[in-house]
Amino acid sequence: MTDIKRLRDTIEPWEELIAQLDDAEALLELAQEEADESQEAEIRATIDEARKRYEKLQLKQLLSGEADTANAFLTIHSGAGGTESNDWASMLYRMYSRWLDAHEFKHEVIDFQEAEGGIKSVTVEVTGPYAFGYLKAEAGIHRLVRISPFDSSGRRHTSFASVYVSPVIDDTIEVELKPEEIRVDTYRASGAGGQHVNKTDSAVRMTHLPTGIVVQCQNERSQHKNRAMAQKMLKSRLFEYYRQQQQAEQEAKAIEKKDIGWGSQIRSYVFQPYTMVKDLRTSVETGNVQAVMDGDLDPFIEAYLKHEAGQSVGS
Repeated sequence: MTDIKRLRDTIEPWEELIAQLDDAEALLELAQEEADESQEAEIRATIDEARKRYEKLQLKQLLSGEADTANAFLTIHSGAGGTESNDWASMLYRMYSRWLDAHEFKHEVIDFQEAEGGIKSVTVEVTGPYAFGYLKAEAGIHRLVRISPFDSSGRRHTSFASVYVSPVIDDTIEVELKPEEIRVDTYRASGAGGQHVNKTDSAVRMTHLPTGIVVQCQNERSQHKNRAMAQKMLKSRLFEYYRQQQQAEQEAKAIEKKDIGWGSQIRSYVFQPYTMVKDLRTSVETGNVQAVMDGDLDPFIEAYLKHEAGQSVGS
C-alpha cells in the first residue's frame, strides 16, 4: 500500500498537469477559430500556472532517494564563538521555523538546550511529505559575519553553527540497534516544563558506542517516552550516517564529525560590511539577507538538489 501511494503521488500530479495543458490548448484553438482576443488573458494565466506546477514537479523528481519522502529530524548546534554562536543558532532556528511554516510542515521541539545569549542546541521533528528530501540540503556548517550586538566596541565577529538532518525511520527501512552497543544515561531535564522536569531524571541520553553518535530527549515528562523518542532519533541518525558512508564523495561522509568552525562551512551569511548570503557548494547567492533569515531558502535548496543530480543550476 505504501508503494501504491508513492506511485500514485508521483503519477497523478503529472496527469493533472497534462489535462490542464490540454484544456488550455483547446481554449486557444477555439479562440483562434472565433478570432476572440478576450480569451488571451485567461489562456496566459493558465499557462503560467502550469509552468509553475511543472517546475515544482521537476524538482520533486530529484527527490528519489530511499528516505527522501520521510519525515525528518533537524538539529542545530552552536559552534565556535560562545555567546555569538548561541545567538546565531537562535537565528537559524527562527529561519527554519519560518521556512517550515511557509511550506506547511508540522514541527515539534524534541530537545532544547538554552545557553547564554541564545541556544546551545535544539532538535525538531519535522512532519510532512518529502521533509527529509528538502531539508537534507541544509546539513552542514553555517557561518555568520556581522557587527556583534554583544561587543561594545562594535567590532565584526564570525560565528558558526552546525545543522544536521536525518530521516525519521519507519517500518519499511531496517536499521539494526544492538543493545550491547548502546549506553543510556538519564538526567534531570532543564528549561521550560514546570517543577516536575527538574525533580526527576526524566531526560534520556543515548550513545551509540561504535560510531560515537549521541542523541538526547527531554521533551516528555515520562522517562519511558523520552527513551522511545531517543531510540527513534538514534535510528534516524544511524541511517543517515551509514548512507553518507556509502556515498562516493568524501565531503558527504559523516558531516556531524566536522569541526564547527573555519574551513568546513557550506554557506556564509554576511551582514556587514555588505549583505550577502552565498552557498559555497552551488555558488548561489543573494544580497537580500533579511528575506533569507525570514525563511526564503527555496533557491538554495533547489540549486543543491539540481547540483546533486548532476544538473547545472538554473537549467
